[in-house]
Order: sequence, then structure tokens, then C-alpha cells
Amino acid sequence: MNTNKARIIIIEDNENYRKVISRTLKNEPDFELIKQYGTAEIALREIEHSPSEHNPDVILLDLNLPGMHGLQALTWLKEYCPKTHVIILTQSEQEACILQAIQSGAIGYLLKSATASQIKESIRTVIAGGASLDPEVTSLIFNRIKKKPRDTRTKITLSEREQDILNLISKGIEKKQIGDTLHISSNTVAYHVKNIYDKLNVSNAPAAVRQAFRSGILDPKK
Repeated sequence: MNTNKARIIIIEDNENYRKVISRTLKNEPDFELIKQYGTAEIALREIEHSPSEHNPDVILLDLNLPGMHGLQALTWLKEYCPKTHVIILTQSEQEACILQAIQSGAIGYLLKSATASQIKESIRTVIAGGASLDPEVTSLIFNRIKKKPRDTRTKITLSEREQDILNLISKGIEKKQIGDTLHISSNTVAYHVKNIYDKLNVSNAPAAVRQAFRSGILDPKK
């Protein structure tokens, strides 16, 4: 097995769509599709009892699954394999689903209207330390933020460097590119990102961006 390949799992009940995704990933030299599941229950049962070193790097997760809903499965997936990147790949554009998925630890949210290139780019982005949101999803979140009054009760202060990094994260730029842009090492970027997450009380990039907009740290008009 080539350990340089990103190990990927699909949890999707539509067999035809699973075949489409399988074909999309099959010939990519840096991807290895290791498992496909039609229900969350079967996937969770196998993942729970697998050694941690066999955990996938990326899980593509549908939300509208038979039996256990994808959002419920997401909570368990993050418990069983916390280092695995979960990308939601679904038809659901419901605001509540999007926000809950991000709050529950999803690092990406794509609609099934996404192209093969967008799906592959999304996987590579999260593997490299970035976050991936469908443009329609990003617009929905930003529009929601614009309509809500900002929460000025809690003052969150970021350093100038943390602010610069957060601005780049909000544009979907991965950690290595952030380091190149700011002329700092990847380790330094990771250190600042951890501080940003701690200050915003979040666990991933999409949640950090959302919290930053709500708190007024980032301006949604820019």
C-alpha cells in the first residue's frame, strides 16, 4: 500500500452516485478509495473496531442517509477517528444542517452539484490543512451573518499576525500557502492557528471563520 496516498471512505446510500465518486477518485495518484458504505451504521461499526492506524484520512459523508442521519453519524465519526477530515457531500442546502455540520467538526461542505474537479480539489485542500466550503454554502453563511447583529458582549482580541492568518483562512487558503504568503514556517502557522481556535473556542477553520464574523473580528462586507 502506498502510504503517500490519502485514504478515503465514502458514506453514501445512492449506489449510482457512489460509482460516480469512485470513478472520480480512481485514477488520482494521490488518492486511495479504501471503503464505500451505504449506511452510517455499518461504517461506524467497522470504524469503531478498526485500529487507529487504519483510520481514513478523509471521509465523504452524505447527510440524508437511511437510518442514522449524517449529522448524528458525524458526531460519532469525530469521536472514533478525531484526526480524520470529514467533508459533507450532500444535496442539503438547509442552513441548520450546514451550521450544525460545521459546529460538529466537518472541515468541508460540498453540494452534490459540485464538479469532479471541485471534489478532488476539496479533498486535497483539507489534507493540506485548509477548509473547503461550496461557494453557495459560503454565500448562505455570509448572508446569514450579515442579517444578524454582531455579538459585542465578548471581546476577542487577536494579535496582528493571528488576524492576518485568520483573513487568509477565511479565503480558503491552506496552511502551507499561508506560510508562503506571510514568509513564516508551517509550524509557526500551526501555532497561531491553534491560538486562534482557542481564543474563538472552536475546533476547525469553518467554525473559526463563522465565529470571527459573528464577533466582528472579520467584516463580511469585505
